[in-house]
Amino acid sequence: MKKQPNVVFIFADDLGWGEPSCYGHSLNETPNIDLMAANGIRFTHAYASSTVCSPSRAGLMTGQTPPRNGITDYLRPDAEWHIPLKEGGFFDNELPEDTDYHLAPDLIVLPQLFKKKGYTTGMVGKWHLSGYQNKRVLHGPEKYGFDDVRISEQVGISGGSYFHPYDRVDPRIKPILGENEFLVDRMNHEAVSFIKENKDKPFFLYLSHYAVHTALVGKEEDIKYFQNKAGLNDTPTKELAYLPEKNPVLAAMLKSIDDGVGMIRKTLADLGLSENTMIVFTSDNGGEDKVTVNAHLREGKSTTYEGGLRVSQVIEYPDAIQPGTVTEIPTINLDFYPTFAQMVGYDIPTEHVVDGSSILPFLKGENDGQDLYNRLFSWHYPLEEPHFLGGRSSAANRMSDYKYIHFFDDGSEELYNLNKDDSETTNLNKEFPDKVKYHRKLLRNWINEVKGVVPKGQFSVSSDE
Repeated sequence: MKKQPNVVFIFADDLGWGEPSCYGHSLNETPNIDLMAANGIRFTHAYASSTVCSPSRAGLMTGQTPPRNGITDYLRPDAEWHIPLKEGGFFDNELPEDTDYHLAPDLIVLPQLFKKKGYTTGMVGKWHLSGYQNKRVLHGPEKYGFDDVRISEQVGISGGSYFHPYDRVDPRIKPILGENEFLVDRMNHEAVSFIKENKDKPFFLYLSHYAVHTALVGKEEDIKYFQNKAGLNDTPTKELAYLPEKNPVLAAMLKSIDDGVGMIRKTLADLGLSENTMIVFTSDNGGEDKVTVNAHLREGKSTTYEGGLRVSQVIEYPDAIQPGTVTEIPTINLDFYPTFAQMVGYDIPTEHVVDGSSILPFLKGENDGQDLYNRLFSWHYPLEEPHFLGGRSSAANRMSDYKYIHFFDDGSEELYNLNKDDSETTNLNKEFPDKVKYHRKLLRNWINEVKGVVPKGQFSVSSDE
């Protein structure tokens, strides 16, 4: 009897769509991600379920769109325990089980899905879906089905903590790779260790990087290499991390992530596990456009334009995928839940509504993916005030070639033909009023179905009836 397939899911943080070199970046070097693409499939129209961190990760874990699972914005490290206190709420910073400030504990999330089929589950890195132990909020990843959790944050990484001591992750972590240990290197080491320790049984590994989230910090020798390659030797070091194009610090961080991809691929090969292991590489949302450019796509993280929602995505699975495949078939990270369920033979209960679709038949070449291309993709990102990176309160959908955006803050609408204009330069809302009306109706019905909330005083998607 054939052993159940292993799954290694590698999640970058805030990585722009065009950052890997296999997506055409001229400065960055990602030879191991490129090898994954050469031996697997590269997606040019893969989407996150949200334009910011926590809701995208909640979508991945549940297969449910953010307004359905209840997390539509990123969870603030302080707000997770302090917001209720403003209402005179809870003592000792303890949140009750039924709080709205973390991922609902009654959902069967990905690691629990795998555990139900006999898998060992491991996580290395960023969780960002519940409170932290050092604040006595005991809803960390261990509570959601991970058997083995390493290098998980106790505070928010945004303040910068990429070198030991990891004060913005968990100051209790001791270095094992020598002085000045780099966080990405340590996480790669832990991922390889987990694989070696669990090589004799099926496993699910979730390697969730903090990089390349700002503040950008990389290893000095790598920064200097990319600084020289970019011809930026005269640029002051403190300015290098804030370049929107050809950013040597981001390139250095991505190189470290890519080194880990190489370590994982080599470990699987050495253990004879390559053929029976699916490796996924993707990002939680688009890149922050103050430090990167999402190739030709418009804007970035926090917006519902393509630069905020579309992500790089490569899957290697020698047992099923034709090597060197490149596809424009759109997918969304909600698809991984039903895909993995089908892979391992898990029957999703009818009460667990899933908003994604299994892409396993497409990966195996059993269909041409037209059913995936023509389906409806929808996003809901309600904000009481604009995101500090510039994103506005909005919702959007895509069906086939057309994408529609409704802005809650002023009621404006935009329509784009992504087949001809995926840079979203030409708003077609006046040219195709019937198509706008059709997408508007689809979006309104979807928001009602998932019980999406529009902030008070803003413009709901209007009714044409």
